Amino acid sequence: MKKKYRLGIIGGGVMAQAITDGALACGYLSVQEISLSEPNCRRARVFAEKGINILASNRDVAESCDYLLLSVKPQVFTDIAKELCGVEVSVVISIMAGVEKTFVREALKCSNVKIARAMPNLACSVGAGMTGLDVCELLPSDKEFVTGLFSSAGKVNILEEKLMNAVTSISGSGPAYVFLFLRSLVLAGMEQGFTESQAKEFALQTLKGGVKLVENSVSGTLEELIEAVSSKGGTTVAALESFRKDDFAGAVSRAVAAAVRRAEELSE
Repeated sequence: MKKKYRLGIIGGGVMAQAITDGALACGYLSVQEISLSEPNCRRARVFAEKGINILASNRDVAESCDYLLLSVKPQVFTDIAKELCGVEVSVVISIMAGVEKTFVREALKCSNVKIARAMPNLACSVGAGMTGLDVCELLPSDKEFVTGLFSSAGKVNILEEKLMNAVTSISGSGPAYVFLFLRSLVLAGMEQGFTESQAKEFALQTLKGGVKLVENSVSGTLEELIEAVSSKGGTTVAALESFRKDDFAGAVSRAVAAAVRRAEELSE
């Protein structure tokens, strides 16, 4: 039987908003093709104002869609799964950090369901997202839809489920790392006499330019690009040496490892 909605979403958080914003902005989906359930009235209103169909319950969403997107916190998924007991869902797309497909299948008590795991990031909302995607269970047509959904909002990398926690720690959480570095650079600029707006302009354009240089580099490694900016005895070398003394690379590595550990804890 043909379902009323192409995509049903349970959970109207920031990431669901980012995904729908990306898909709607490029015309991959229309608002008429999307339904959503969200208990928080304020959050539900955000989607309703876009024209997305707000349904009364999670079960209503699951029963009326071709593809069900689980955009909820792992801690509440078990209760939501109980609401969906007995609903025949063909394809479930989970963006829950740390939650493996076997757990999702067992909780839904639906052995026939095909499950895809995705870990998008916030930049999907501006068409510049990065999504790690495991679609190995899906039929070709379903793979095409799910891959297209996330590709409409940025880049997609198809990979094995065992790498999803690493994806979470690098790109899923990664925008926050970028914001933290940018904020730190702005504050450092203000300490040197810039106004906040001046410091933000210099720092933001420098980040944009750095990324562009990496993207346009034909053969240069990141180490070679660092070297290209560094003159012996110059200002860049002085700054880089300070970073090294503070174990900047080690701090980043430990932060990523902490994110992976947390993802693993969420799956227990």
